Amino acid sequence: MPLLTILLVIIIVGVLLWAVNTYIPMDHKIKNIFNIVVVVITVIWLLKVFGLFSYLTNVHV
Repeated sequence: MPLLTILLVIIIVGVLLWAVNTYIPMDHKIKNIFNIVVVVITVIWLLKVFGLFSYLTNVHV
């Protein structure tokens, strides 16, 4: 996946998250949960894009 596509996805997710936080009235706790879920999903997607997710699932502690 080209780096430009990855940057565009991150920018779009950031702008959408900002828009939701700014313009949609929500309780503070729900907004925090929503932000955490979006960030975790984005990080997991980035790990899959760079091929690190399958490496992390094979790590045994």
